[in-house]
Amino acid sequence: MSFDFVDYKKDFPLLMQQDVAYLDSAATAQRPASVLQAEKEFYEQANANPLRGLYELGVEATDRYEAARERVRKFLNARSDAEIIFTRNTTESINLVAYSYALNNIHAGDEIVITIMEHHSNMLPWQMVARQTGAKLVYLECEKDGSLPDEKLEAVIGPKVKLAAIGHVSNVLGCVNPVEKVIELVHRNGGVVLVDAAQSAPHMKVDVQALDADFVAFSGHKLMAPMGIGVLYGKEKLLDAMPPFLTGGEMIDSVTRDGAVYADGAVALAAAIDYLESVGLENVHAQEQALTRYAYEGMKKIPGVNILGSDDPDKHCGILSFTVDGVHPHDIATILDSCHVDVRAGHHCAQPLLAYLGVRSCARASLAFYNTTADIDRFLAALGGVRKEMGYAE
Repeated sequence: MSFDFVDYKKDFPLLMQQDVAYLDSAATAQRPASVLQAEKEFYEQANANPLRGLYELGVEATDRYEAARERVRKFLNARSDAEIIFTRNTTESINLVAYSYALNNIHAGDEIVITIMEHHSNMLPWQMVARQTGAKLVYLECEKDGSLPDEKLEAVIGPKVKLAAIGHVSNVLGCVNPVEKVIELVHRNGGVVLVDAAQSAPHMKVDVQALDADFVAFSGHKLMAPMGIGVLYGKEKLLDAMPPFLTGGEMIDSVTRDGAVYADGAVALAAAIDYLESVGLENVHAQEQALTRYAYEGMKKIPGVNILGSDDPDKHCGILSFTVDGVHPHDIATILDSCHVDVRAGHHCAQPLLAYLGVRSCARASLAFYNTTADIDRFLAALGGVRKEMGYAE
């Protein structure tokens, strides 16, 4: 290939120690050494409860915690660090909006719009809101390649739509959704939009001011940070009007003080952002697109392999979901695992989408910039032997 690949694997201790082609980054990313070190240093140098203690160690923990909030603000280009709320993950961020904003602002007769592609985390909360408020939940059905044409958006997003929730990138098809168009249409009638950026924030620039999004949610663990840290961005005027989602000792000052996460996670999230931006999001995107093309073209040459979504590899954003004729996805994953290739199999918390596409489950290879062509070659070699392993004559 003509693309000049850079080997980032050396920055990731697990990948250097394990003989594995890790192709499940859409589920959780590996952590670079700098993130592991940042978490270790917090426990060694500043381990105390932030926002509470007035002693020196507590102040140090608070300073690091708030510095991490400012780092996330810059990453998202939010106007104020008051617009950054730390949560446990994307799911909690979305639920915070559902319970604290939607239940207080959505009413009977209103419409809530989501796409058929949504992760269950961005579907079940809105089903709950619709049930409790009497609002109507409307599904936007994509084309089979995952695209959402303007005419379809304009036909569904009308004056009754008071809230839309849309994934920036599909965790199954890898397509980038037209969130800017959705935001424009919903704002025409005074509604708000939540963008699920779990699959986009680690791979491309998410500028909340440029998007004019009302809420944006993502998880740290998909962005190379520790488990248990997530982010909700919200426009300050909306957050100021929202009652607390969780109550407890750190709620007395501000809606952002939900007490749901620990400072070490926030500090390590800041380190993950530092590392990601040191690589450069444009370089991350370019390398992942080149790896996706390489994998896609190799998969298309293997008899019996069917790739879900677009025929254009550049519209998969590092995610290649697939089936193999006559082989259950769990068997695919097991056979690949025996070759030290890690992929995910199942419904990927997107059962309505898979039902819409006419498949019950699938396997998914999800790539990151720290993967190499050698990882892809190992994956393709193992995938090429799946049907033979299951007893089919080629």
